[in-house]
Amino acid sequence: MPDHDLQDYLFDLRGYHVIKQAISAELLEELNTSYDRFPSLNYGQWWGNVQRLDNNGAAGTELQNIVEAGKPFEMLIDHPAWIDRLQTYCGENGSHLSGLFLDECFASVRRTGGFFPMHSGNHEGLVRTQYRYVNGRFACGQVNILLAISDIGPGDGGTRVLPGSHKSSFIHPACAAPYAERAALEDEIVDGAIEIHLEAGDALMFVDAICHGATRRTNPGERRVAIYRYGPSWGRTRHGFVYSDALLERVTPAQRKILQPMQPRRPNESRKLEA
Repeated sequence: MPDHDLQDYLFDLRGYHVIKQAISAELLEELNTSYDRFPSLNYGQWWGNVQRLDNNGAAGTELQNIVEAGKPFEMLIDHPAWIDRLQTYCGENGSHLSGLFLDECFASVRRTGGFFPMHSGNHEGLVRTQYRYVNGRFACGQVNILLAISDIGPGDGGTRVLPGSHKSSFIHPACAAPYAERAALEDEIVDGAIEIHLEAGDALMFVDAICHGATRRTNPGERRVAIYRYGPSWGRTRHGFVYSDALLERVTPAQRKILQPMQPRRPNESRKLEA
């Protein structure tokens, strides 16, 4: 059982937390089998209700709305390794708006080359990604789960974070140049940033307000991760995806509440009215 007092302290201090062996070996195997079976898609092409939308083409393939790709991905929606902390950090626990929303979910496969420049940080002042602790309660705008589907060590293109930057009022000088200009580099050096190494099955939980990016991959093979971003129940999906009726009917009531916190209100549909 995790020590939530210590975890909360370190999350507040650093802006991230590593969950060791977050998922079972069986689920990890099922996820890797799913990755093996991904079709080859062009940018923008659809596979059912999943779409390839790469954030940075040089840094890998991203299949968005991956929760529509089968049972293993559905199991991650409210996985017990992280769901209660997400509810605490960004689910507005204890308020009349209590609940979570799945802001974005995608599978990423990166081979050699490419990296993500460091980005985000509290200096941006964005509500959607903010870090807040107010009146004895966390009120973060977005908290991310990066699940390692493969081992991620030196040379594998690991995630970089700048601890404490989720509270900083200033942009790091190394990140002040335009993003596009930095993305054209081979890599970048950001003093104070650390690279997070993960074993397959580990998960990195971090608030999106922390300055973060990824190192250049130099090893052969693939870096496989699944990224699920969560926010408070009143949000909407980042790219405007709408979940299929088949998925909403198939998942558990708790999972459906995360995918669709508020059922659409339409004329002539039976719905319980609240006072």
